[in-house]
Amino acid sequence: MASSPTPSEREKADAELKAKEAEEQANLPYKWTQTIKDVDVTVPVPANIKGRDLDVKLTKTKLKVAIKGQEPIIDGDLPKAIHVDESTWTLETTKDGKEVSIHLDKVNQMEWWPHVITSAPAIDTSKIQPENSKLSDLEGETRQMVEKMMFDQRQKEMGLPTSDEQKKLDILEKFKSQHPEMDFSNAKIS
Repeated sequence: MASSPTPSEREKADAELKAKEAEEQANLPYKWTQTIKDVDVTVPVPANIKGRDLDVKLTKTKLKVAIKGQEPIIDGDLPKAIHVDESTWTLETTKDGKEVSIHLDKVNQMEWWPHVITSAPAIDTSKIQPENSKLSDLEGETRQMVEKMMFDQRQKEMGLPTSDEQKKLDILEKFKSQHPEMDFSNAKIS
């Protein structure tokens, strides 16, 4: 039976995997980033290219970027569906020439994509560290629930009662004050 890897062996394997992944991504003819809600792709093109020279197609499940008359730079199936009406592309001038900038709006805004097109090398989405979303981005009840969880977490870390435990303590204190004749010295709250 094989023994499980030691933490240093696991770190080394993770580092090797990360390096391989970085190299594969660096060799793509485009760069891409994502948030949980969208994917942004930039494709460098020669400085003399005009918008009319491009053949860019965005459909719900496919992406094609090509300079007319040439092999496509990107042409394939997206891993997940996009909102076509919310997705855009523009031709932008950069310090190194020009690039096609593509914004893809994910239909499922609760998952990470392993790649832009399914034929490209995948990244390990389990290693993605999501950016901190702001509490102000959340709606009413969700925000209250998250704030309560954060408060309870801080209270626990400081060895103080959580909001639910505090409610129980407050009720017990009120009951004690209403019934001074009772002995609560052995009372346990769970």
